[in-house]
Amino acid sequence: MIDIQKYPRLARIDTPADLRTFAEGELPAIAAELRQYLIESVAASGGHFGANLGVVELTVVLHWLYHTPEDRLVWDVGHQGYPHKILTGRRDRITTVKQKDGVAPFPRRDESPYDCFGVGHSSTSISAALGMALAAQRRGEARKIVAVIGDGAMTAGMAFEALNHGGGIEPDMLVILNDNQMSISENVGALTKMLARLLASRTLNKLREGGKRMMKRDGLLWRAVKRWEEHAKGMFVPSTLFEELGFHYTGPVDGHDIPQLLTALRTLKELPGPRLLHVITTKGKGYAPAEAQQIEYHAVGPFDPDKGVVKKAATGKPTYTEVFGDWLCDMAAADERLYGITPAMREGSGLVRFSREYPQRYFDVGIAEQHAVTLAAGMACDGIKPVVAIYSTFLQRAYDQLIHDVALQDLDVLFAIDRAGLVGPDGATHAGSFDLSYLRCIPNLLVMAPSNEDECRRMLTTGFLHPGPAAVRYPRSTGTGVAVARELAPLPIGKAELRRRGSTIALLAFGAMVAPALKAGEALGASVVDMRFVKPLDEALLRELARSHAALVSIEDNAVMGGAGSAVGEFLHASGLATPLLQLGLRDAFLEHAGRDELLAEEGLDAAGIEASIRRRFANLLIAPALCSAG
Repeated sequence: MIDIQKYPRLARIDTPADLRTFAEGELPAIAAELRQYLIESVAASGGHFGANLGVVELTVVLHWLYHTPEDRLVWDVGHQGYPHKILTGRRDRITTVKQKDGVAPFPRRDESPYDCFGVGHSSTSISAALGMALAAQRRGEARKIVAVIGDGAMTAGMAFEALNHGGGIEPDMLVILNDNQMSISENVGALTKMLARLLASRTLNKLREGGKRMMKRDGLLWRAVKRWEEHAKGMFVPSTLFEELGFHYTGPVDGHDIPQLLTALRTLKELPGPRLLHVITTKGKGYAPAEAQQIEYHAVGPFDPDKGVVKKAATGKPTYTEVFGDWLCDMAAADERLYGITPAMREGSGLVRFSREYPQRYFDVGIAEQHAVTLAAGMACDGIKPVVAIYSTFLQRAYDQLIHDVALQDLDVLFAIDRAGLVGPDGATHAGSFDLSYLRCIPNLLVMAPSNEDECRRMLTTGFLHPGPAAVRYPRSTGTGVAVARELAPLPIGKAELRRRGSTIALLAFGAMVAPALKAGEALGASVVDMRFVKPLDEALLRELARSHAALVSIEDNAVMGGAGSAVGEFLHASGLATPLLQLGLRDAFLEHAGRDELLAEEGLDAAGIEASIRRRFANLLIAPALCSAG
């Protein structure tokens, strides 16, 4: 429970209705309490940090001024939503964020009526808010619609698709551009430069807004000044981008200055049509280490707020992300045609070292997954060998480009797919539960899943040397402790590895499932295969195993529907092999946030769960040998 002595105002706020009982003059004190409570809470639980600190004042002002949840407040992306959650009934549970049965890490409709739109991927808020505005207009409702989008999220094409549509039909909605010059790492591209010029144009904007308040929005004087304004903006202020798209632009304003925010928002609240407020904030505001190290404090584990985040000692086993980062630099040294591409995930995808050692061959395209994939396709057309480093969940956003621009043309692009399978605390929005299903149905695509660190390096080499599109998918975790050879040696394509010779039952394990399968296989006396390739399958080995064993079991950390096990089943059926097949994988559901190991156990994909499922399904096969020997 919250300490009422330490947080005398915040302790009285269970909902925004309680917040609105406070006088305007108390809002800065409430914001100060909220910021300190946020620091204390995230220090205890871990979670997204810097972006949340940056929107404290904005969150307080929006919930005080607007009548949420009747008025709609759409957050984009969700990692700036913790202050919103604290003010909307989840204050005392915020320390459970990302934990099993705890508060969701992102806005979620079934968690609170104040979360009017679920979000984990970025750049969706303007489209969603526009849809809500049109629905309100259709029903004749007077509710206000507000979308809050970060400048990093504004780099995605979807945001501009929504601006283009909204400005053409003039809905009653407000877009707040929360500009902190950061995504997870520094923002990139021309939009960032434009926003920086807008920040430098505050003096002209002050004159402009002051003049507007001195005259009515009609008459000859207004029209003359409006024409002068457009001419002046064309010369000095690049805000015409938004206004030419049909949005009334205001700003920039200081997002940490509550009186200034209130002044701007009160005016904009009463204006009709599409409006855009440009707000300048500081990521990590109010916590000195987070302001100084904005990348490191984007998301954190539990820490001592007096000392800041202390880096953990090395575990001795590299993560798959680290294996990829080292391989990328080594292969770049061996082949000057290699170029690296990431959609705003330099740190998460392991490209920090590559970006420093090969800056001319490194491209961060911003939060623009579709562009990243087609950029790679264009490079491949003219002799470059691009490597696209991307999370499984984010590659979903570029599925058409993967099919139409890469695979259809059989172009030489390697996809290094991180966060495959269960990611755990970030929940359903970030789970890589579907990649084997959506990849293996694409013609021309080579699909691989490593079981350890060395295999990951060799598969990356295999995919890079393969003359066509290839994908290597790996989990968010450390490896198994296998030594990584420094050679850049490929694997024979389509060849699995028999890791344990047993009898009766053969376990066909894909990727990270090999380790628990080996433990289960030992307990069952079963054969265990590291399948390695999802496409193409090792058909010769499958045929031999189907004929020499009484049953087969496929094991994958992917949706069972359409996954690697389905590929095995299709092969058996096409080959006229009637060997029973048990498919183990993720059930047909969006899985809740929890630790990765917790989720694997819950899905029956740890060693104990795999063994139990096999004993239930094939009890007669496992008991029969014991009965025969007893007789």
